[in-house]
Amino acid sequence: MTMGEARKPNVIVFFTDQQRWDTTGVHGNPLDLTPNFDWMAGAGTHLYNSFTCQPVCGPARSCLQSGKYATTTGCYRNDIPLPQTTPTLAHYFKDAGYQTGYIGKWHLAEDEPVPIEQRGGYEYWLGSNILEFSSDAYDTVVYNNDCEEVKLPGYRVDAFTDAAIRYIDAQKDNPFFLFLSFLEPHHQNNFDNYPAPHGYAERYAGRWMPPDLEELRGNAGRSLGGYYGMVKRLDEALGRLFDTLRSLDMMENTIVLFTSDHGCHFKTRNGEYKRSCHDSSIRVPSALYGPGFKSGGQLHELVSLIDLPPTLLDAAGIRVPEDMQGHSILPLVKGEREDWQKEVFVQISESQVARSIRTDRYKYCVVASDKHAVDDAGSDSYEEAMFYDLHADPYELDNLINMETYGDIIDHLRARLIARMVEAGESAPIIVSHPRKFVKVRTPDVSTLRHQ
Repeated sequence: MTMGEARKPNVIVFFTDQQRWDTTGVHGNPLDLTPNFDWMAGAGTHLYNSFTCQPVCGPARSCLQSGKYATTTGCYRNDIPLPQTTPTLAHYFKDAGYQTGYIGKWHLAEDEPVPIEQRGGYEYWLGSNILEFSSDAYDTVVYNNDCEEVKLPGYRVDAFTDAAIRYIDAQKDNPFFLFLSFLEPHHQNNFDNYPAPHGYAERYAGRWMPPDLEELRGNAGRSLGGYYGMVKRLDEALGRLFDTLRSLDMMENTIVLFTSDHGCHFKTRNGEYKRSCHDSSIRVPSALYGPGFKSGGQLHELVSLIDLPPTLLDAAGIRVPEDMQGHSILPLVKGEREDWQKEVFVQISESQVARSIRTDRYKYCVVASDKHAVDDAGSDSYEEAMFYDLHADPYELDNLINMETYGDIIDHLRARLIARMVEAGESAPIIVSHPRKFVKVRTPDVSTLRHQ
């Protein structure tokens, strides 16, 4: 770097797993779980309406690493490794002169330990492909650059945070891109529970429950205490990360992105925790802080996980590749809102092959007609399955897909969904309409939909 040349901003991704948006104070959670995220959202840019584009771990991660839909990379379900020919954020940042590091859960390889060629181009490595099987809450086992087993001390969130702090301190004189990927607040698969830090689950057990879980229950009653305890420790880790940046005088030149791969519906929508079109599965907490995002305010436009890779590159002054399928939000931060998308598009796989769009007001979801094709990337035929009016029913408790009164709106949304599928590189499918009956319901004119 020559005299007078501005240093590139450092970039850190703080990535949680299976975190609902309404765990945060800025989204109305009353338990004071996230004071650091709430500060970040207020001092930086809060993506109030932030959604995953694939509500399952591996596919969502492929989208965030590549900036492409899961059907484009081929990682449309878990256990499909990211193709080694797919450029990732690590490749783009490295080519721009950055040091790159990855700490935590990967879930995009076929081998454990993850060999160099399956690490997506990251130079520094301290991770595990399927962390929920290689480690436990107080038994954090990962693998280093040389594929050697490393056991990190402390609760798993703290162990990774400590490792990230060491990395930041070691790289403080170089521009770096660090991807810090936690497992929390994901359940521990081998026990199907939520192991919070010692004493934390007891703080939150039996307290506030979101309205959808209050109504549908699932296994939330026995799980929320641990889940909330995990969220609390993650937020404390976020605070430690910012304290590290403050102590090293790096706050003014470091971009921090907080987001999650998908939400959690606690076995209320299917037999597990995700893989549905409901906001409990697809809506996530997201915020950005640092150069370009300080005092950006609360953005209410709909933002997808697929929009975050081009955003990070754009904010770092790196050219956004033309084949990335999302859009940088920097124009939104600058107030340029007219051309922004009016819906987010979601691909759903594994438990079902489904597609959905979510607008400001409506949710529309279709499911593949061949119910046995759960391992396929997509289908040429779908059936209408769900339609929600989110203004009247924000927690999606009343499926209105059979209401004739909403027929024009549903027809309009069907056309928009097909257009988004084609835009994502899929073939235009046949969508079979759901039989409808007449129920007198007041509904807006379809001409207003372009704003909703």
